Amino acid sequence: MLWILRFSGFFSAALVMIILSPSLQSFPPAEAIRSANHDGHLRFPFSPSDSLTQLSFRKSTTFRNADECGFSDHQIRGKTIVCDPSLVHVAITLDVEYLRGSVAAVHSILQHSMCPENVFFHFLVSETNLESLVRSTFPQLKLKVYYFDPEIVRSLISTSVRQALEQPLNYARNYLADLLEPCVKRVIYLDSDLVVVDDIAKLWTTNLGSRTIGAPEYCHANFTKYFTASFWSEKRFSGTFQGRKPCYFNTGVMVIDLVKWRWVGYTKRIERWMAIQKSHRIYELGSLPSYLLVFAGHVAPIEHRWNQHGLGGDNVRGSCRNLHPGPVSLLHWSGSGKPWLRLDSKQPCPLDALWAPYDLYGHSP
Repeated sequence: MLWILRFSGFFSAALVMIILSPSLQSFPPAEAIRSANHDGHLRFPFSPSDSLTQLSFRKSTTFRNADECGFSDHQIRGKTIVCDPSLVHVAITLDVEYLRGSVAAVHSILQHSMCPENVFFHFLVSETNLESLVRSTFPQLKLKVYYFDPEIVRSLISTSVRQALEQPLNYARNYLADLLEPCVKRVIYLDSDLVVVDDIAKLWTTNLGSRTIGAPEYCHANFTKYFTASFWSEKRFSGTFQGRKPCYFNTGVMVIDLVKWRWVGYTKRIERWMAIQKSHRIYELGSLPSYLLVFAGHVAPIEHRWNQHGLGGDNVRGSCRNLHPGPVSLLHWSGSGKPWLRLDSKQPCPLDALWAPYDLYGHSP
């Protein structure tokens, strides 16, 4: 049975590579955001205000470690296991609106992992009634749910170009070092609108060197556009980049050294820039610019294959986007258009077919 599951995973990855061709054109980077700008014809099969009893996911296949992974005690449960040094730690947010995407992301990670039982998921929530649904979908999953109080950050959030960027859960990643147990020394943060088509352990072993975070960088992007003219005209603000060579990076896929983060106190640094933004309006986007201010130019570069972002295009214009040229390990629908919305509306983009195999939404046949 194990070889069948592995073959299925390799087939999915192969399908990605077949679709990829030299004719595909790259496109400007898009921020990894959770957008609510959906076309009027594209509706969720449920409203976030509806009862969770209307949500239904099929029970996932049980994924087991390959022999190469060594011994794994499948009976261990509870807090003590989170400190196991052999674990790969992955953090994802959960909310009703994006739950379908989060479940697909988890499913994809498990399917393509050689050692899926070694992956521990840290779910960040602002609603406390989602844990049982996730556990019923993935009964064998090693996980812990962390409540993120929206009030912690609400007063620091400024108005943005899109209302969706103002949601407090978008900022939960800023507090991972505080929320997760002190014994967790490293974590992979992932957005909810992506699927992984490679072994997550490869991303986990990224060499960060002296850096605190690692992410794919895009140095060809126009970095100045992420900040206002007043930011660049005032030396007290723009001077923060002096002596640095800042590049844009997408915050939807990051490897984070939590030991260094805690030691330096990066959460406070991000909060200080958010406070400056409230009074001086130095950028227009949501949570991304504060990360650029703190980390750009000090990021451990990761291969672009680990964030093929910007997929999905814009539902309002009905546009679809292609992949960046090159190999693919992670597909990221960071554009406004989300694959589960378009598939339900029968208006999919071609690449949405690569997300569909990981979708567990709906009743079992």
